[in-house]
Amino acid sequence: MIQVSNLTMEYGQEDAPLRVLDNLNFSMESGDTVAIVGPSGSGKTTLLQLLAALEHPSQGQISLDKQTLSQLTPDELADFRRDNMGIVFQSFHLIDSLTALANAALPLDIAGKSDATKQAQSMLERVGLGHRTHHYPQQLSGGEQQRVAIARALVHGPRLILADEPTGNLDEKTGKTVADLLFGLHAQSNSTLVLVTHDMRLAQRCKRLFWLESGKLRVEENRELSA
Repeated sequence: MIQVSNLTMEYGQEDAPLRVLDNLNFSMESGDTVAIVGPSGSGKTTLLQLLAALEHPSQGQISLDKQTLSQLTPDELADFRRDNMGIVFQSFHLIDSLTALANAALPLDIAGKSDATKQAQSMLERVGLGHRTHHYPQQLSGGEQQRVAIARALVHGPRLILADEPTGNLDEKTGKTVADLLFGLHAQSNSTLVLVTHDMRLAQRCKRLFWLESGKLRVEENRELSA
């Protein structure tokens, strides 16, 4: 599903660039679960943003189902991301002026779907928030806000789910509930799930671990899940 070739990311001045990612090469199959792990500052979130096409690499290519992302115009890229990706941000990024239902329906509204509200209602019920549809983000707990964010990311049935520290801002019990939900919805849709995490218990639930350190990548299979 995903093919990454010679991926390099640099920041700073041309005469003294900071190389965050150094010539990464890997692929992911449809239905994969992948955890990106490593020390702080190792480039985990940068890699996720590149996979989401929210940033452009300094060098190299990323292809999703043989579509090279760098070949798309900004408008084409926005449409491609909307149709194929669901992104769960660490800080939720809900719109304060919209209810949980309106937040969850947003991707479908943007796509012009006539049944956006109905689908969003159904997804909120699946994440256990059918009774909170008309509440605003400030009226929801952290765990509830994250579940709305997950509903919004998955409401359009994306083939690729990208999650940045999806349990990082949650207490242990709520974090486990959110993780169970995310893996459960992934299993139902057979989507590809890629998450950035510092939590090795969460990472060990994935089939593959991508270890990032000093810009280099090491891929490790979870033998228990791969068997």
